[in-house]
Amino acid sequence: MIETEHGNFDVIKDYREALDVDAFNERYVDYLDRYNYIVGDISSEMLRLKGFSEETKHMISDYLMESATPNAPYFVLKRIET
Repeated sequence: MIETEHGNFDVIKDYREALDVDAFNERYVDYLDRYNYIVGDISSEMLRLKGFSEETKHMISDYLMESATPNAPYFVLKRIET
């Protein structure tokens, strides 16, 4: 589990040590609050964040294959409801 300025999350995957909480806090935007899963990938040395709901979580692997740079560092977080 990690604590951020935007809530607590379970780390599902941290491929190539992509997760940097400070960068996550800086890039996070409020519309991501509605999603249960947050995927972060690093492309051109910039962190990109994308949200997924319980209904769309099966699309995370497709997103990583189609939208992320091949073999790029990425992480998948699951929001912990408090």
